[in-house]
Amino acid sequence: MTHLPALIDTDILSELFKGHASVKTNAAAYIREHNLLTISHITKYEILKGLKAKKAEKQIEAFQRFCLANRVLPITDDAIIKAADIFALLKEKGAIISDADILVAAIALTNNLILVTNNTRHFSNINNLTLHNWKAEGTS
Repeated sequence: MTHLPALIDTDILSELFKGHASVKTNAAAYIREHNLLTISHITKYEILKGLKAKKAEKQIEAFQRFCLANRVLPITDDAIIKAADIFALLKEKGAIISDADILVAAIALTNNLILVTNNTRHFSNINNLTLHNWKAEGTS
């Protein structure tokens, strides 16, 4: 089965680390095809802040190794411009979401990636953003 190139959102990455069955199955299938996972600097920040708040040193080290073995996309100028456009459209629709979610969506869009997230409702009002939910799906 073909998996489109994807950006993994924080909630799905957390479920992967917790060992959620369908997330693990989908991630393994994706890695067989693409060799690695892609996350954003936003997700890296969100995971690290949670681990540091819990003083989870072994998990921090494991997460740092994960980041080195996979791809972490930065926030580029193009992503900032796209994020501002998304914000303006969502404000017009009365459907504002968090800045972090807007930035994640912008990073996915500017890198021509689908977004794998369990927060599909948060992202559903963003034009041209394709969403997959590995937690709710079997392999896809």
